[in-house]
Amino acid sequence: MGNSTATQNPKSIFVQLPPSQPPLQAPNTTDTDPIGRLFNRPSFRVTSEFDSDSNLFLHKISYKFLENLAKLKLSFQNDCSGELSSPQLGLLSKYFSILYDFDSQNALVQGSFDVGGRLQFSASHDTDAKQRDISMIACLADPSYKLELSSSLPPIGMPKATIHFPFGNISLKKSDEETMIPFVYLMGIFKNETMTNSASIKVGDGDATLLRLSYKDKEMTFTPKLCLSSNGPSFAFKRRFTPMTKLSYCYNFNSGIWSAVYKHTVGKDLKFKTGYDSEVRLGWASFWVGDESGNLKSAPMKMKVQVMLQVPKGDPNNSLVMFRVKKRWDF
Repeated sequence: MGNSTATQNPKSIFVQLPPSQPPLQAPNTTDTDPIGRLFNRPSFRVTSEFDSDSNLFLHKISYKFLENLAKLKLSFQNDCSGELSSPQLGLLSKYFSILYDFDSQNALVQGSFDVGGRLQFSASHDTDAKQRDISMIACLADPSYKLELSSSLPPIGMPKATIHFPFGNISLKKSDEETMIPFVYLMGIFKNETMTNSASIKVGDGDATLLRLSYKDKEMTFTPKLCLSSNGPSFAFKRRFTPMTKLSYCYNFNSGIWSAVYKHTVGKDLKFKTGYDSEVRLGWASFWVGDESGNLKSAPMKMKVQVMLQVPKGDPNNSLVMFRVKKRWDF
């Protein structure tokens, strides 16, 4: 759960939902036709959503035009006193989009186009950060093999290169950002019908050197990690006992910090979770109604509810009960 340092007064590790107003992000261009999936909905829609955790209302107004080939979207939020904040305006289509944030006066522009049937280019430009990114995906003679190259403009170091093949992919990239320790990152994912294995190594200065392996099948995931510079091993283990029950456990050998989570689900809309985090010395139990990680428009009654109990170790008198509801209305 949390990574806070242990204190005598344990810190809350209440599981946070995504913020009511997410940061400015580009639309998902991997969807072959994201607008087409909305054909059975009205061209003009108004949606309001309330999150009791932040006490904020999120409103979205959208209008589809040009026979549903493009969509204009306005979003903003307000608190209980009615004060408006975070207004954003977006023009979205399959091959081009622009999102504008009025508070930061920042625009994010993204576009893509195909050349023939085997080459795809995409580019994005963030006006506030003055950051540009470009990527190219080329299908080889066999469509199941692809080469992907992506880089910032102007280039900083070498571009990220990924080779996709039927049984996985291999990626190589280098980071030279001023705020980060320069490193070279190599990752490979290999899978078959019953198991997915991955291996990655991050080579840089000091503690940036990290070796990570992962073994996953339908019932178990085991992920050991080793910091090569400090010889600090750790691992994460997940075991699915039935389609409805799952146990997760993490342990760091150097610090002795560990955490465990048990999860039981009924369908996708009812979930019970309980766990313990030794770093903050806190046990907890949580009950969800509605898909925890899904969006509200697919949840029953377009609502998600969570009730959580937190019990500090050795101090049950300071236990906390927390309640959250997230409700959406479409007009």
